[in-house]
Amino acid sequence: MALYDEYAQHLRPRLVVLVFVPNDYQNNFPLWRTIWKGLDPEHLPYVSAVRAEDGRFRLRPPDPDYRRFKLPRLSGPPSTPSWRAFIYGIQVFHISWFLARWCAKWTLLFNEHEIGPSAQRVAWVELLSRRLAYAPLLDGWRPVSRENVQIRPANEDPPSFFTLFREGNASLFYKEALAFTAFGLDEFKERAARDGAALVILATHPMHYFRGGRFARMNELAAERRIPVIDQGDVIYRQGADLRDAEWAHDSHWNPAGHQWAAEALLEYLKRNQDVCE
Repeated sequence: MALYDEYAQHLRPRLVVLVFVPNDYQNNFPLWRTIWKGLDPEHLPYVSAVRAEDGRFRLRPPDPDYRRFKLPRLSGPPSTPSWRAFIYGIQVFHISWFLARWCAKWTLLFNEHEIGPSAQRVAWVELLSRRLAYAPLLDGWRPVSRENVQIRPANEDPPSFFTLFREGNASLFYKEALAFTAFGLDEFKERAARDGAALVILATHPMHYFRGGRFARMNELAAERRIPVIDQGDVIYRQGADLRDAEWAHDSHWNPAGHQWAAEALLEYLKRNQDVCE
């Protein structure tokens, strides 16, 4: 949104395409972002949304002094090979991107790379639960002991944040996460209308993972606001391909085929709706 305000609107766009990825839910919701990155939800280095006392949303400017408010880290990492590999990967990133990537892949193959980071997130959840403003939202969360380091919603399995997007989830955390993303869509719709541009969402192929709950929730939010949705996954399936064919072997970002299918999806939409860009 900040990039749009600073750069894109001056180009007088005819069409604004929101490329929607799964972690947009996480990035739009300051509390979720805090649990993941250890940033204080009230002191973020970028423009963020906040609920006012009357329940309405407003935009909060970046805090240039955000580092001073970062949440404390665990006093010492668990003595596990995967944690040492995680630390090593961060260190070698400054020396060699290739070595850092190799280290990340090694820990992924052994499926233990989350042990250290998850322990840290458990501690951050416990810390934020003591704040009156966040206690109700985190009440449904039951981080397990640090010896069994996983973070998961109560009575949910597998332990993934994205299980929240299964249909029927009624936790306050889930509802608030959707509300923040809804506010973001409202803001973009308002900007597009102000600038005389059409607005459309391009839903990326990973939105269909985890039983497609993330796509379904996004589709509902878009329908309520009459924002058209372009489904990259649908284009891939009609090509007779698999969703995984659009991404790299160990990275869900688009490979060349993924970029091609995204472009074809958008072009297909424009051909069917020629009034969008005349």
